[in-house]
Amino acid sequence: MKKQPNVIILLTDDQRAGTIHALGNDVIQTPHMDELVRRGTSFTRAHIPGGTLGAVCMPSRAMLNSGRTLFHLSGEGQDIPAEHITMGECLRGAGYHTHGVGKWHNGPDSYARSFSSGADIFFGGMWDHWNVPVCDYNPNGQYEHRIHFTPNFSASGASMLVRADRINAGVHSTDLFSGDAVRFIQSYNEEKPFFLYLSFLAPHDPRTMPEEFKHMYKADDIPLPDNFAAMPVVNCGWSARGRDETIEAYPRDPMKVRQHIADYYAMISHIDYRIGEVMDAVREKGLLEDTIVVLMGDNGLAIGQHGLMGKQNIYEHSVGVPLVMAGPGIPQNERREQLCYLLDVYPTLCELCGVEIPASVEGKSLLPVLQNADARVREELYLAFQARIRGVMDERFKLLEYRTENLKLTQLFDLQNDPWEKNNCFDLAGYEEITASACWLCATSGTMRKASTAASIGRLGKTMKRPWWSIPAVPRAATRPSSWRCPSKG
Repeated sequence: MKKQPNVIILLTDDQRAGTIHALGNDVIQTPHMDELVRRGTSFTRAHIPGGTLGAVCMPSRAMLNSGRTLFHLSGEGQDIPAEHITMGECLRGAGYHTHGVGKWHNGPDSYARSFSSGADIFFGGMWDHWNVPVCDYNPNGQYEHRIHFTPNFSASGASMLVRADRINAGVHSTDLFSGDAVRFIQSYNEEKPFFLYLSFLAPHDPRTMPEEFKHMYKADDIPLPDNFAAMPVVNCGWSARGRDETIEAYPRDPMKVRQHIADYYAMISHIDYRIGEVMDAVREKGLLEDTIVVLMGDNGLAIGQHGLMGKQNIYEHSVGVPLVMAGPGIPQNERREQLCYLLDVYPTLCELCGVEIPASVEGKSLLPVLQNADARVREELYLAFQARIRGVMDERFKLLEYRTENLKLTQLFDLQNDPWEKNNCFDLAGYEEITASACWLCATSGTMRKASTAASIGRLGKTMKRPWWSIPAVPRAATRPSSWRCPSKG
């Protein structure tokens, strides 16, 4: 019987698509991610479905680890209930030794089910990278110990209790977590295959890194993105209240945005360096040919694009993520431009490892796409942020609808000709059928129809309460219009 491969997950925090040198970014230095690209297959149009709260990483990681779609999670992903079999739990049940390191944003109970060992577990979303409160692995699954922490001691003596056994003061989270992973690989001597889940806390802000990386990039050398804007292109009510949008003042200063990007790139290069050490450990152990490695980010980030800084939107910069898979059964140095979700990784790994996909998993295996460059498993993707924004896209067009008390707006982008999403084609001659079909999809999708609240919409909201998706932006056809993949004018 063929031995099952080992699996290593390299999950970064807030790393958007377009931040790997080998995949087209000539500024950033990522030699070890580049090596994974050469050794594997890169899904250049991988997305997350969006999020239901400002901490987009929480539902994103819940979707990845459960294989569930956005509105079929328990709440907003604070936990993964027992009836939703996690990826680690699935592989553990199939005979794998599962080891979890770093950030786990989906509750202690689901972590305990997922892993048979672990180290330096951070049960949270973001923190000071140099002082991360972490838990040691507890085989009984209980993580109840708390320590005192004063979050803003210069302004207040108020302290709080955080779930942790200790804080490794002065050790950067990237070094802490990758060091654990290296030690696990070096000491692993079991016959059974292993599943190593290495979950970084970077490049999420605060954007701090060791000195040797701090000056890798100069702001003067960083080009502004084509869709940079000093003020938000659309204000759906989040730009004034979201934490991510307050880390830089309005109007956005071009040089300050360049510095943000320089620091962001430095954090990614720091991660890349540590990934190199992890891969060296795999190589030195003689496991390289027997190990599947998956590199991915949990969500993207704007950093000046469309006048935004965060990820609380569904533009490509915020829902597009890197996804690279390398190892046995995976073509080398190939690209796939087919649409997929991050939640499709779970069933893909099941098939690559010869493990039955649990019935609770809703993702679609990408194995057909790996085996056939022309295959497709998803024709469209559905996107959402809270009850404010809904979207649908295919390989060329993308439609966004905004619905708040004060805003009713539709955008249509031709991604083939406008990858930076700068030109709204909604209401332009020649795009009527495209718009009608996309709106139809948005309004009838079971995935997207669930809003967190019934919103009061514009003038209609003054007299009646209706969910946003029941308010048509354009007249809807009773049946779906013909294909929306090409505008009628060609």
